[in-house]
Amino acid sequence: MDSLEILRNLAIIVIAAKFCGLGARKLKAPQVAGEIIAGLIIGPTILNIVSESDFFSQMAEIGVILLMFSAGLETNIDNLKKSGIKATILACAGVGIPLAFGTVLYMCFYGFAAPGSVEFMRALFIGTILTATSVSITVQALRELGKISTEVGTTIMSAAIIDDVIGIVVLTAVIGMKDPSANIGMVCVKTVLFFAFSLVVGIIIFKIMQKLDTKWRHTRRIPIMGLALALVFSYIADKYFGVADITGAFVAGIILSSLDDSEYIDRKMDINSYMIFGPVFFASVGLQTNLRSVDTTVIVFSLAFVIVGLLGKIVGCGLVAKVLGYNGSDSLKIGVGMMTRGEVALIVAQRGLKAEIIDSRYFTAVILLIVISSILTPVILKAIYAHDEKKAAA
Repeated sequence: MDSLEILRNLAIIVIAAKFCGLGARKLKAPQVAGEIIAGLIIGPTILNIVSESDFFSQMAEIGVILLMFSAGLETNIDNLKKSGIKATILACAGVGIPLAFGTVLYMCFYGFAAPGSVEFMRALFIGTILTATSVSITVQALRELGKISTEVGTTIMSAAIIDDVIGIVVLTAVIGMKDPSANIGMVCVKTVLFFAFSLVVGIIIFKIMQKLDTKWRHTRRIPIMGLALALVFSYIADKYFGVADITGAFVAGIILSSLDDSEYIDRKMDINSYMIFGPVFFASVGLQTNLRSVDTTVIVFSLAFVIVGLLGKIVGCGLVAKVLGYNGSDSLKIGVGMMTRGEVALIVAQRGLKAEIIDSRYFTAVILLIVISSILTPVILKAIYAHDEKKAAA
């Protein structure tokens, strides 16, 4: 692909992604869903005017790193500390139950396989995709209802943050196990060593960045150094610890999340992500998905994947919330609030494609889950709250 074709395709991707993204937002759907649909429209599924290339794959990789760095920056360490044992237990259930459900679902469709085999790894990765939680839609719904600061709202937020951290660890471990010769124990050791390294080095870097932030507050050199840290940690994680590069970017974001200028860094990162790298990443998902080649089995699997994905969070988080002492209505709110999926699920799926664990046809299932969960979550939450208010008024 020559430079002129790259420029043409890049222009088409950016225009189509933004146009469809704005259309999705007008319809009260996530903007990322519109950007994925843009990729489907301009890709092999419909118009076939733009094709996937190494250049766009590399740009999408940078987009993933920026997204995960931003996710780390937005993590509230104080909320994590205050969330307590309840949110941690809920998060563990929110990861463990969907992981098991997804793994079993794949095996029901494609056959049960022995642990360590290629098919078992594929099944395990399908389960891993379902562990992700994206509560941006839930937060917006709770804010509109005036319930964001309630105990239920705070619990959902705290559990979702811990859920993401645990999900990243699971992703790291599963990708590390992909190599048939890999020792599961060694994978775990390397993962622990990486987080130990991150803790020690992270404290030192945070102290240095804190002083620099005081000296150069609200200057562009702070976000530039933050970006450099994300890239360095991504490289170190993958190169020396065998941990996914996005994990390194996420950890770099967490290290800087307590800086006074963390929101300023995030805003600057968001400009790059929003303008070009994000649209390229989400559109590339559509470019890699050819719905024309999807067979009946994949369609049925995708529908089952959506149902299991939704139920996994409702059952996992909702039942555990009930056990932890929440009433039936609040338990259901927590389960429903945790069932939305977004960019993290796509990132996990894309990582599986890159590692050659799954193929692109499973993106159909992930896209359906994101769109349906994003539409259903606010609708169901509003219905539950309306029912509670009506019951209280009676």
